[in-house]
Amino acid sequence: MTLNRFCFLLLLVAAIGSFFSSSSFAVWFLLINVLTMAIYGADKTAARKGMRRVPEATLLVFGVTGGWPGAIVGQQLFRHKTQKQPFKKYFFISVVVSIAMMAAVYHFSSYSLL
Repeated sequence: MTLNRFCFLLLLVAAIGSFFSSSSFAVWFLLINVLTMAIYGADKTAARKGMRRVPEATLLVFGVTGGWPGAIVGQQLFRHKTQKQPFKKYFFISVVVSIAMMAAVYHFSSYSLL
């Protein structure tokens, strides 16, 4: 199994795990951020060892699905993807899209998310 497929398998497991929780939004937010930070670390390790990397699109998907705070922590902690200009622009866009989606869900939901 490639690292990219493993990342998406973890994303699926996090989604299923949070679905069965009593506070699914909070569990999802925690899981996706921890996973995103770990994936940035795994990608940095793969880069150093010359191994197969996590595609930038995968990193952006994890950010846009709510993991952007974990991505920011992972970028700073592992000193990874902090200088690459095209990625920084797309990452910023993914953060804006994620926040807009969360705001829309909160606005249009009739129940508390937490």
